[in-house]
Amino acid sequence: MIRLLVLWVCFLPAVLWAQSTLSTKSKKAIELYTQADNYRVRGQHQQAIDLLNEAIARDKKFVEAYYRLGLVYMSTKRYPLAVQNFEMAASLTTDVKKLRVIWFDLGEAYLNTGHYEKAVATLQDFLRAENQNRQKADRAGQLLRNAEFARQNQALKAHYNQRPLSDTVNCFALQYFPVLTADQQELIFTRRLGNGAEHDEDLVISRKESNGRWGKPQSISKNVNSLLNEGTCTISADGRKLIFTSCVGRQSFGSCDLYETVKIGNDWTVPKNLGPNVNSMEWESQPSLSADGRTLYFVSDRRGGFGRRDIWVSRLDESGQWTKARNLGAPVNTQGDEISPFIHVNDQVLYFASTGHTGFGGYDIFYSERTGDSWAAPVNLGRPLNDHEDQFSLFITADGQKGYYSHEENTLSGSVSRIYEMDIPELQQIKYKSNYVRGVVSDRKTGEKLKAKIELYSIVQNRRVSMVESDSITGEYLMVLTQGAEYALYVNKAGYLFQSLNFNYSETTDLEPIIRNILLDKAVSGSVAVLKNLFFDTDKYDLKEKSVTELEKIIYFLSENPAITIEISGHTDNTGNPAYNQQLSERRAQAVYNYLISRGIEARRIQAKGYGQTRPVASNTTEEGKQLNRRIEFLIR
Repeated sequence: MIRLLVLWVCFLPAVLWAQSTLSTKSKKAIELYTQADNYRVRGQHQQAIDLLNEAIARDKKFVEAYYRLGLVYMSTKRYPLAVQNFEMAASLTTDVKKLRVIWFDLGEAYLNTGHYEKAVATLQDFLRAENQNRQKADRAGQLLRNAEFARQNQALKAHYNQRPLSDTVNCFALQYFPVLTADQQELIFTRRLGNGAEHDEDLVISRKESNGRWGKPQSISKNVNSLLNEGTCTISADGRKLIFTSCVGRQSFGSCDLYETVKIGNDWTVPKNLGPNVNSMEWESQPSLSADGRTLYFVSDRRGGFGRRDIWVSRLDESGQWTKARNLGAPVNTQGDEISPFIHVNDQVLYFASTGHTGFGGYDIFYSERTGDSWAAPVNLGRPLNDHEDQFSLFITADGQKGYYSHEENTLSGSVSRIYEMDIPELQQIKYKSNYVRGVVSDRKTGEKLKAKIELYSIVQNRRVSMVESDSITGEYLMVLTQGAEYALYVNKAGYLFQSLNFNYSETTDLEPIIRNILLDKAVSGSVAVLKNLFFDTDKYDLKEKSVTELEKIIYFLSENPAITIEISGHTDNTGNPAYNQQLSERRAQAVYNYLISRGIEARRIQAKGYGQTRPVASNTTEEGKQLNRRIEFLIR
């Protein structure tokens, strides 16, 4: 089953109690106890519970039976019952060897029920008594650090206004691992109709209706869902690339593999395996895509990791192939388990769940911020998101204001889970929030919808930060814009003149979605593009350093189209003296010409010309109009 059933690692008792050391003399109790353990190790929990209770009925002071009963309850996450039986076992013996075994599990059971003071005291007792088993001592040390951390931080509590989504969404026995598109109009999650082996997992989608409510979930696609399991998915910000987990029924490399499907128009393609660079002979699951769908984080238990389950990363190269996955490494991964990664669309914050970092017990949710090419020390998200129970599968919206997660509860009849929404308090919101620009790419003359490459560059760093493609049928595109940078956006298609846009998000707090439909012109004589990412100081003609990104784009275009000749045209508004404006426009065009020549473009292919204020494209009566008139154009001759 793909869904994360949180695994409790049962360390074998340090002392394997032989029959001669058991606390009971009742042969029948011993027989029942032995039979119960055969069921316990096979995971047949109820049979083991029944037999152990019978053994205890034969001898009310049967220490080992109480202890084994506690182990069964621990493995089924019924922690209060585990505490009750461990406590009874401890109360019936003064044998330090036996107490040492009991204290280890009782300490963890206290931690898992939020009894932090008792957990600290019990784990300290264990560590004072344990002088042989280094592995258990290390594990107890981690549990003790968790208990002390939780004791110190349990009073600190933010207000998230957590609430379950409506029964329209939470209409299945189990629903979990929610993800959203950047525009928050589509919610995709895994659903399961029950806990039995006959209940498979499928991916479903709920769309936001005009009244703001989530609609009834529907199967995401007949090409994706099958009679077998499909689950734990991730989707790109534009909602057009989906990666999900499947364990049986498809061509695979191991027990569970990751598969990719792409939305073209309204249809999803037949899924394909991501291949041996991502998938291994082991278990891969819980994927998370960057906003542009070109970086993939996922969980694997393959060899070469820090612990049993680690977070790994792969990137899509320029040829469209996933690179060989590498371990994300420290400080994110530990000797414990790291699971359910989620990379925010700002590409700066990674959320994940871990048992290896100090927390409140079980799986806690942490975040780590990107620092250059590495990650900062993870930070516990604190209460009430984290507590003594297990938490995982957190999703934070692009604007940082809302979160979605699944909450699982265990009942006698099995697990149930629901999807919750919460408000993120302002002080807990991410530093760099994200917005998006969306629209349709079309041929200017024919109106034909075009598949184009759309690249986003950080101007100051002259670095491409993301790249997407518009839909080949609808022409639709969506690009995420994150606070803290000034961006140049380029729309490119072979045979067409590129278009450039500028978005200054270095200081803006405006996160209203932007609509920009793009009209591309064929790269033929007479086609013109405004170069929106060339920058000059007021009344100056020296190109500013941040113009390099645009200049390099011109050079690339000319290199790809060696037969094309161009005119670089300078224009101004009508402020000031016309003669001065004419001279300024000429000098600015010449500055661009000089740069291109210095980079090896033949002089015969370029002409620089200034038009001053003689060719306005907007009214000079407003500042907005004047800004449009102050421009450098790229004209194919």
